[in-house]
Amino acid sequence: MPATKDRLHGTLDALVLKTLTFGPRHGYAIVRWLSEQTRDTLIVEEGSLYPALYRMERDGWIEADWGTSELGRKAKFYHITDKGRRQLRDETKEFASFVAAVAPLLLPA
Repeated sequence: MPATKDRLHGTLDALVLKTLTFGPRHGYAIVRWLSEQTRDTLIVEEGSLYPALYRMERDGWIEADWGTSELGRKAKFYHITDKGRRQLRDETKEFASFVAAVAPLLLPA
């Protein structure tokens, strides 16, 4: 499996898609969930998240509806589509293959 220069975007996309498999979330909730799940190791900046959300919505992997956040504010809630679930499955498989290929080099036993 050749590595692509889009690995960073693909990883962020897969993480966001995974987040949305647990239900619709607005942007801040996505960032907060990723931070919590990685014990604050992964902090996604708005400058990375919103272009990713736009790209995924354009590609039909997610859809969005306006709603009210838990703080009573108007927010755009994103949810994963069937096409997004297929993309997540493909990205996860590709990522696992990448990790299996490079882990022995970077993390010798």
